[in-house]
Amino acid sequence: MKLHEGEIGKTYIVYSVMVADTITRRLEALGVNEMTPVTLMNKKGSGTVIIKVRGTRLALGRRISEGIEIREAADHE
Repeated sequence: MKLHEGEIGKTYIVYSVMVADTITRRLEALGVNEMTPVTLMNKKGSGTVIIKVRGTRLALGRRISEGIEIREAADHE
């Protein structure tokens, strides 16, 4: 599922990042890599999301949040 389709308060694992190369590199610098756990903190109807990754909150617009595929994190991860 796409990042903006997740439920608030749940933790997910980033499965893939499919956005422009420059944005991908910036997200990697911020810690949003494949297999990284992210917690969905808030989301707006416009597709904008606020996530918590590695102790830092990030706000991502709809275009970026649609390019990030996630899957649910297992309880032991």
